[in-house]
Amino acid sequence: MSDAVAAAMPELRGWIGRSRVVAEEITLPAVRRIAGMLDLDPDSFGPGSALPPHWFSLFFADVARQSEIGPDGHPRRGAFLPPIPLPRRMGAGRRTRIHGALQVGDAATKTIEVAAIEPKQARTGQIVVLTMRQTIAARGETLAVDEFDAVYREAVPPGAKSASTPPVPPPEGAAWSDAMLLDPVLVFQYSAVTWNSHRIHYDADYARDAEGYPATVQNGGLTMHLIVDAALKRAPGPLLGFTARLRRPLFVGQTVTLAGAAPRDGKMAAWAAAPDGTLAAEMELEFGA
Repeated sequence: MSDAVAAAMPELRGWIGRSRVVAEEITLPAVRRIAGMLDLDPDSFGPGSALPPHWFSLFFADVARQSEIGPDGHPRRGAFLPPIPLPRRMGAGRRTRIHGALQVGDAATKTIEVAAIEPKQARTGQIVVLTMRQTIAARGETLAVDEFDAVYREAVPPGAKSASTPPVPPPEGAAWSDAMLLDPVLVFQYSAVTWNSHRIHYDADYARDAEGYPATVQNGGLTMHLIVDAALKRAPGPLLGFTARLRRPLFVGQTVTLAGAAPRDGKMAAWAAAPDGTLAAEMELEFGA
C-alpha cells in the first residue's frame, strides 16, 4: 500500500456507511430523449409507461456546482465522494437486483451509501476500489438495489501509456451476437443524459496526454447497458438481476461485438469483445419464469 493511501485510510474508513438521497422526477421529456438515444421510438412512451427495469441507471445524476468540478471532469472528492488520494477513476463492475420498474411520472429516490473502500495492489499498480450501494425506490416500493464498483488508480507518468490487465479471449460457443458501433454521438448523448462529464469520454487530448489512453474512452456504464439491451432481445423471462465486470477499456469509434450464450436455468452469460477479439466486459443475467 502506498504511503498516501495508507495515511488516508483512517479518514476513508469513516466514510463507510455514509448515505445521502437523490430525488428525481421521471419526466416524459427525459424518457423520450433516452428512448431516442437508444434507437427506440420516443412516442412509444407516455404518462404512466413502465420503463425497462435497468433504466434506473440513467437517472439520479449527481449535480455538482461548476466550482466543485475537478480537472478530470468529476466532482472533486470530499463532497459527493470519499477523498481517495489517487487521481484516476474508472467504473469496474456492478451487482444489481431488480424488484420492479420506474414509471413515467414517478417521484423517485436513490439512496446512495458508501458500502466499502478497499485498497489493493493490482498488476497495474496501487488501486483503491470504492463500492457504492444504490437503492432505487418509487411508489412506496424498492425497485432495485445496485452495488457499483469504481477503481481509483495512480497517475500515468508523462508520455506513458495507461496500463491494462492482460488480454483474455471471450467465451466460446456464443448463441447470438450483434455488431455495435460505439458512435461518438451515442457516447456524447449517454454522457449528457447521465450528466457524466469525465473528460476521457469526450476530450481526446486529455485522454491521451493526462491518462495515457490512445483515444477517447467508451463509457463503461454504456457498455453494460448495451449488453443488457442485447441480452433482453433473447430473454426467456423478466430481468431479475445481473452482475458485470469491466475487464479492459473500449474506445469511441470502435465496432465491438456484443454476444452471449443460450439461457440456461434462468441465467445467461453475455459479454462485449473488442475489435481485436479480446474480452472487454462480461455479465451474467438472471431471468424469471
